[in-house]
Amino acid sequence: MCGIAGIISPYAPLVNLNDVQLMINTLQHRGPNGEGKWQNDDNTVAFAHRRLSIIDLSSNASQPLHYLHYTIIFNGEIYNYIELKDELQKHGYTFSTSSDTEVIPAAFNHWGKQCLNHFDGMFAFALYDNNTKEVFVARDRFGEKPLYYQATYQQRGKFERFVFASEMKALWALGLNKDLNGTMVLNYITLGYLQNPIKKTQTFYNNILSLPPGHYLSIQPQVGKVQMTRWYKPDNSEKLIVKSETETIEQFSELFATSVNRRLRSDVTVGTSLSGGLDSSSIVAQLYTQLTTHNKQPETFSAVFPGFDKDESLYSKAVADKFNLHQNTITPTENDWIDNWKTLMYHQEEPLQSSSVLTQFMIYKLAKEKGVIVLLDGQGADEILGGYKKYTHWFLQALLKQDFAAFKHEKQLLQQHHFLESWGLKNYAAAYLPEKAAKKLQQKAIHQQ
Repeated sequence: MCGIAGIISPYAPLVNLNDVQLMINTLQHRGPNGEGKWQNDDNTVAFAHRRLSIIDLSSNASQPLHYLHYTIIFNGEIYNYIELKDELQKHGYTFSTSSDTEVIPAAFNHWGKQCLNHFDGMFAFALYDNNTKEVFVARDRFGEKPLYYQATYQQRGKFERFVFASEMKALWALGLNKDLNGTMVLNYITLGYLQNPIKKTQTFYNNILSLPPGHYLSIQPQVGKVQMTRWYKPDNSEKLIVKSETETIEQFSELFATSVNRRLRSDVTVGTSLSGGLDSSSIVAQLYTQLTTHNKQPETFSAVFPGFDKDESLYSKAVADKFNLHQNTITPTENDWIDNWKTLMYHQEEPLQSSSVLTQFMIYKLAKEKGVIVLLDGQGADEILGGYKKYTHWFLQALLKQDFAAFKHEKQLLQQHHFLESWGLKNYAAAYLPEKAAKKLQQKAIHQQ
């Protein structure tokens, strides 16, 4: 990860490198390999960056990076940058680095804001166009990379100053108050929500907003205008198709292999988290296949919980032994919670949803000590593959509206394998509930709680 921060204002005295330096100083932990800052000639925009070097370790790829008439600060990875470079070079674009960062301004110059649809990756970036004098700030489809911002307004519809960063602490460095958002606190206490599904920009602080996943901001510094646009929305219109098991396995395997292989594009050591579950074990197997081809042995990192009935160390060890991989382990204890509580809260900045945060923190810390900079893991597999029972209900409701025979078949299989406990009248009714009505009921439930 890297750290980005910026200040934008129509009033030059409010934009200076000293303030942006204060912001980026709070993000040193995000980028130990370099720091840079920049201010435009009009004194309306200032950028700062902390770098964690992953691709192209040379100073040529340092940021802020200048390309044509653009200046960019970027946090994340564009995994298909090689394919995009090849395509852009056919259109006459040239590149002076081997980094993925340089691809973004080239793609923006070629496709405009539609360039986001060409990116396979996780990202949050700010791009200044010296021709139009505008700033383009974007976040990836699912919000893997964070982006927080705050705008103060002198008059209606025109901001006096707009500040943004990878973490809230960079905004607090400018003197912003930590004004708690009562609605978010209530949602967290009653429903366990860390995000407001109705107002997705809200954070736990009233004066700080989060750019929602799949959105971008178009900012005109000279007139103090900012507009938010949603650029990505999952396509729910496509009909659900129940394929054969063989066809499904082949298609998923191809997509999975491509995904893992692209994420191995790195100029630093790559390792993997290994829990022993199907998700991380599958990644380890694919990782092993690719890295051993290049005579590299990936390090694995696991958490073990002796005496706990859900301890998976037996399975993680079996996977590591299968591929003859070195397994690094940590054993979280109650004392680790006590010792690391303040550190966790400092970095999280908002309430924790589960104790897994400590486990991940300890695994990442051990990986760093072992010199492993990049870790692949199975985060998100349950969401994609329906690993939780609540997703089963949603899947069946969608199938019910499109293909009753397929719905009946899938429902029967799920019940036979004890993955579906019940399916009553309310489930049938929910399938035909209009989307607007569902959202209103959800909002009403939140207020009632």
